Amino acid sequence: MSTGAIDYWCNAFTPDRRALWDTLIAAQGIPLKVRRDEKDSFTEPDGMLARMDQLGIATLLIPTCELAPHGPLDAGFEPLAARPDELAAWATRHPGRFVGSWSLDPGHGMVGVERAERALGEGPFVALHIHTHSFDRPLDHADYYPYYALAARHDVPVIMQVGASGGHMPSECGRPISIDRPAIYFPGVRFVLSHTGWPWETEAIAMALKFPNVYLGTATQPPKHWPVALLDFLRGPGRRKMIFGSGFPVCGHRHFLGQVDALELDAERRRLFLEDNARAIFTRLEARAG
Repeated sequence: MSTGAIDYWCNAFTPDRRALWDTLIAAQGIPLKVRRDEKDSFTEPDGMLARMDQLGIATLLIPTCELAPHGPLDAGFEPLAARPDELAAWATRHPGRFVGSWSLDPGHGMVGVERAERALGEGPFVALHIHTHSFDRPLDHADYYPYYALAARHDVPVIMQVGASGGHMPSECGRPISIDRPAIYFPGVRFVLSHTGWPWETEAIAMALKFPNVYLGTATQPPKHWPVALLDFLRGPGRRKMIFGSGFPVCGHRHFLGQVDALELDAERRRLFLEDNARAIFTRLEARAG
């Protein structure tokens, strides 16, 4: 079994995605930057694998979908996601190193639920994924409950973006407190609140403290952006509740891991944050790692 860091949210990384990111950022007029350093930027799968080996990264979880966004609040995320055939090719060539999180669209109703179920059964998928702000639905919206039930049946976690939107989309739907009811209703489903919940980090921490099945993910938010409360959570009661995610290409792997080094975590907390907690959440990883 591979050992090393688990990045629970790495967007499709091949060079053809660079132009898509540039187009999306320009269209929305947002002050978002992507990594331009070639040692930390877009690359072909073999190049990414070499980078992972150099940095001690075992596995990337890559949001993947094939359905177009639903409704008028198209955030353009789906073109940035991997396609099932892409992920299948990467996973076949490098077993256990590239796996998928199936990115769902709640607007597709049961057709979407059925497609997600097929994906969980036929591909290298270890989780469901929600780009929350694309759909302007809080996490306790009824449209998500069939997906949560699906996650419960298949014993896979659900990753969802929380906090403020990075684009020109409503942010209120990303309030971390909206996981409160789903976490009560689905105690067996592991929920990962991604992007730290900024600017509502204390709300996200409260949910992770309240529920054994709620965790915090750090994608796009490297340590220099963390408030003291989040640092204290990682070093204290949250040492088993936080996981590493880059949000590539918003944050490159070298960039993020360099800031983790600066935290000077003890060996146990570093290992929990970078690997062990993720393996406890994404239980399909062990069977798929090579």
